[in-house]
Amino acid sequence: GVSAAAALAATPATKADAATTPARSKDDPFTLGIASGDPTPSGVVLWTRLAPKPFEPNGGMPPGHPVVEWRLATDAGMRNVVRDGSAHAPAQLGHSVHVEVEGLEPDSEYFYEFKFRNHWSPVGRTKTLPAPGADVRQLDFAFASCQKWDDGFFPSYSHMAAENLDFVVHLGDYVYEYEIGADGGLRRTPVPAAAQPAPQTLEQWRARYALYKSDPDLQAAHARFPFIVTWDDHEVQNDYAGGWEGQTQAFTAVRAAAYMAYYEHQPLRARSLPQGTDMQLYRRLRYGRLAQLDVLDGRQYRDAPPCGWGEAQACEAAYDPAISMLGPEQEQWLYAGLRDSDVRWNILGNNVMVSRLDHDGAAGELLWHDAWDGFPAARQRLLDVIAGPAVRNAVFVTGD
Repeated sequence: GVSAAAALAATPATKADAATTPARSKDDPFTLGIASGDPTPSGVVLWTRLAPKPFEPNGGMPPGHPVVEWRLATDAGMRNVVRDGSAHAPAQLGHSVHVEVEGLEPDSEYFYEFKFRNHWSPVGRTKTLPAPGADVRQLDFAFASCQKWDDGFFPSYSHMAAENLDFVVHLGDYVYEYEIGADGGLRRTPVPAAAQPAPQTLEQWRARYALYKSDPDLQAAHARFPFIVTWDDHEVQNDYAGGWEGQTQAFTAVRAAAYMAYYEHQPLRARSLPQGTDMQLYRRLRYGRLAQLDVLDGRQYRDAPPCGWGEAQACEAAYDPAISMLGPEQEQWLYAGLRDSDVRWNILGNNVMVSRLDHDGAAGELLWHDAWDGFPAARQRLLDVIAGPAVRNAVFVTGD
């Protein structure tokens, strides 16, 4: 069956064979680490971002489109290289690199590294998915969400890095958009001035991601497993509804900058490159005949909650069938994929709570409308599909 590794215990970091940590020089361009993501049976995305001085404009990189070399091997010592190449790190993408490697063997472990000028990155480990018809018996994954840097350290990631996982699913709130004090909040770690303000511009969002990406435990988990990511609200603004028509021009500009920074800092494919405030993030991965993972985007297309924002009383308006959490196109994509699924487990990577959350005792009419409670008609449509005869073993993993 499926085992979701709940990465909650605070255990000491262990030196994973892949996540090597050589002594870094002062002009090291790989200060934000390396990552892989969105695996398929034949490929994976490799990510890094050149940022020798991550809290300076452009990460301390000169203008231009420098070339980064990469290579992928079957061994952690990088002796049996099976794929290699070079990729541009364009200035307009924050000097980030997204390499889509193809031609790999299914259900196989690989190791990778980058080189820029005379600097080598640490070595990362990644893994492809099993072939679509493979009769696999076990999937081990962890999921994470809500990592507010100034509220504490990330020991869950050092715990994950000591596990033998197939991948990690991140369900949103990878960063938080609030102002951070110079003292680093509960971390008591000095915060560079560039990373302190609530981000409004692309440069400020880049500094915010750089602060989070500098965490060694987060870097270790990224270097050891492919990540499959989606977002929630704090990647833009608390409780926002992407389809809400009342957005100001200023907010739209913040949202576009936030979307771009998210892409720049995640191991996503080129199909997810944002066009303004439009970014393709929902997608489907198949783990042999064992599992299907539907990665949902519950933020970009949602309508404004009709009964009020945040905590509010239930109301009839929420039962309007026109109101959607996922948007009509994503809804139909999801339902069709669930009905057509022939796997044993159908996993839905979902950013906010599906179950009803009673905030006020027996009557239960005071609800949290930023979750599916604010969209009960949309939730019922989804549950009707899941309860249908065609869908086996639906499991929600949820963030927030």
